[in-house]
Amino acid sequence: MIHKSGKLSLFVFLILSVSLFLSACSAGNQKNIVLMSLDKMPVEVQAAPVSVQQAYQFAAANPDLMKQIPCYCGCGAMGHTSNYACYVQDVDASGIIVFDTHALGCSICVDITQDAMRLLKSGKSPRDIKTYVDATYGQYGPSNIP
Repeated sequence: MIHKSGKLSLFVFLILSVSLFLSACSAGNQKNIVLMSLDKMPVEVQAAPVSVQQAYQFAAANPDLMKQIPCYCGCGAMGHTSNYACYVQDVDASGIIVFDTHALGCSICVDITQDAMRLLKSGKSPRDIKTYVDATYGQYGPSNIP
């Protein structure tokens, strides 16, 4: 016969075991995202809200992905050709980044980047991320990817 405290201990053990198992399973689908160090960002970015800081850090550190992701805020008229261009104006031959200030004041740009971060972290491919962005933000205007 098991005492009440024994049943409680067994119950707690089972709950902890299942929780550990589930967290290990879900961690297998999670990917780490790469962010550029905040101290390499312009002063304006360092003073921005955290979501904007993270968007700049992510865009600068992930150009291959972000050049594939469109923006729908209307910035194509400014010459932007992807969501990446909302953050990075140019990268010179030595790798020095010239940042664009556009995304500092544009919630659509930042929301798209935050979605890209979340989807990448959950294991989605660049194609899946672009499909999601097109479906979610296409209502705001034309894509800026030519």
